[in-house]
Amino acid sequence: MCAFFNSLLNKILLSVLLVGVAASAAAHTYFFGVTDLTINKTSKHIEVIHQFTAHDIENTIAEEEQVNFSPEHPQYDKLVQNYIEKHFSLQRDNKQIQMIWIGFEVRRGLLFAYQESMAENFLANLVVKNTILVDTYAKQVNTVNYQDFSSIDKVQGSLTFDLSSRVAVVMTNK
Repeated sequence: MCAFFNSLLNKILLSVLLVGVAASAAAHTYFFGVTDLTINKTSKHIEVIHQFTAHDIENTIAEEEQVNFSPEHPQYDKLVQNYIEKHFSLQRDNKQIQMIWIGFEVRRGLLFAYQESMAENFLANLVVKNTILVDTYAKQVNTVNYQDFSSIDKVQGSLTFDLSSRVAVVMTNK
């Protein structure tokens, strides 16, 4: 009788273990990022907030740089900054808009990165390039939400970026 219970207990434990492994594998089947572009009403600068899964960014940097990459890496902050700046840009009239790197933080497995334009700007007809994670994860979809209520022309909407769509233009709501 004891052997029966041991066998049953082993089967139950194995089942629970397999369910746990399957659940963790299925937990990350969606690859997405969100970026918000807004105009600061006072300074008229573009403020940018990126939100991505931290370990996706880390895995991508590790692959690109061919290093063992984690928060303990001595150049962690700089490599994250370089990656975001390389894969996200704003242009107007074929000229790059200079951005100030404010910084980033990791909270609950999400990486939040912050940037701001150096000069007054507006969103209408802004060219946005966003290739963050799309070369590493074929299913990666990035959404850029934008809004500018500081000017006469109220501008708001969303742009979608993926492996096949890397550049888009902010349009006015007319």
